[in-house]
Amino acid sequence: MTSFKRVTAIVNTHTVVRVEKRLRELNVPGMTVSEIKGYGAHKNFFHRDLMDVFARLQIYLPEDRVDEIVQAVLETASTGLEDDGIIAITPVEKMYRIYDKSEINPEQT
Repeated sequence: MTSFKRVTAIVNTHTVVRVEKRLRELNVPGMTVSEIKGYGAHKNFFHRDLMDVFARLQIYLPEDRVDEIVQAVLETASTGLEDDGIIAITPVEKMYRIYDKSEINPEQT
């Protein structure tokens, strides 16, 4: 049985529009994009608090589409700079539609 995965990508704000466009071309059923502030291995020493602004994309997908979508994000978000971001993949136990209270089956998406 197919299951859902959550793909979370933290990308540079300069590349987020390009990534969104590519994911729409691949018919990703939906995504959430939010502006976030933080730092990781490559801190911004020009800011007093070391923080920088990034975009976070969250996408819920059937497991069989994860590799395709991760590859698309890697290709479109990469600029060759150390602060290009990260991608994390996590399992999703269940998903529900709020409007009709029904469980979403990954094989029907």
